[in-house]
Amino acid sequence: MRLSEFRQAILDEFGSAYGRVVTDDLVLVDLGDRTPAEALAAGVSPREVWLAVCRASDVPVHRRHGAGLPAQPRG
Repeated sequence: MRLSEFRQAILDEFGSAYGRVVTDDLVLVDLGDRTPAEALAAGVSPREVWLAVCRASDVPVHRRHGAGLPAQPRG
C-alpha cells in the first residue's frame, strides 16, 4: 500500500473531515501509542497503519479494501 492509497482509504472510510481527525488524533496502541500521522512519519508502512486504524475503529474486514482487497460497494 502506498501513502496515496492510505489517504484514499481513510477518505473512503471516514470522509474528509473525520478522516483528518482519525489521522491526527486517534492514538493507536498497536503502533506504540502513536497517531497514524506520527506512525507514518516514523516510517511505519501505510498498510500497517491502515490495518491498525481498521482494528481500532472496528472497520469490518470487507471494507478494508485499502489493504489490497477490492473496494466493496456500500449498501
